[in-house]
Amino acid sequence: MEIARRYELRSDRCEWQELLVSGGWGSGRESLELAQGWARTWTARWRYGGEAVVCSVRDLASMPLQGAEPVRRFSWRTSQFHRPGLQYMVSTGRHHGFESHAEQQLLLALDFARVSEVLSQPFRLSFTSIDGPGEHTPDFLAMTASDVWLIDVRPGDRIKDEDRVRFAAAAEVALSCGWRYVVAAGWRPHVQTTLDTVSAQRRPLTDPLGLQPALLAAAGAGPVRFGDLVEQASVPAMARAQALHLIWNRRLAIDLAAPLNDQSMVHGERSGR
Repeated sequence: MEIARRYELRSDRCEWQELLVSGGWGSGRESLELAQGWARTWTARWRYGGEAVVCSVRDLASMPLQGAEPVRRFSWRTSQFHRPGLQYMVSTGRHHGFESHAEQQLLLALDFARVSEVLSQPFRLSFTSIDGPGEHTPDFLAMTASDVWLIDVRPGDRIKDEDRVRFAAAAEVALSCGWRYVVAAGWRPHVQTTLDTVSAQRRPLTDPLGLQPALLAAAGAGPVRFGDLVEQASVPAMARAQALHLIWNRRLAIDLAAPLNDQSMVHGERSGR
């Protein structure tokens, strides 16, 4: 019997969307009214300086992210079922709102990918389906070095038929703007745990003992187990923190699709970085 080869996810090479589980969220496109000129009749409501600004989907891509605010407030109250909060992102230098643990994990993955900008709940989309008018507020709009991403976050087992219609509307809007769209419905095994671990050292970290050059040199000589890498340093406990910092900054690489422990193989920097 042939054994399937495990999917490897090199932390220094992967794109953020590769961290997601593959598989679609279904299609609700057949429920949308997409007659000629739909991009002029569908609208998006933004918020700047506390004031609402409405534009057609046709003009959506020209709206500036600078100065845009979430279109609805993040609220906290007793006995609520969801878990909102603020996540600090090193890549943007700001806190960003989220409404669930799943959204918080998405922000962590975007931070690892070094996005240049993220806006939570960027706009409220008004669209038309065969059942009449509909509304949807996507969860995030993110800018990477190569793409603009419109993102919804919903665990796969919680996606309902009405969600599929809203997601289909968001996908059409993204396509018309030249953006990319994805529903973050789940993560590959071990990705969340590993990102949580390395993110503990995501903030700027001083290196008074010069451990980082030694770690980079040791890993650059060939793949080495994480435990062996840090133990050969002059101060192993501090080297462990420095190694995690280098992994977060993609200067050392591990396989994100495997558990991170002392047996994990660590690779050195790619040449030309």
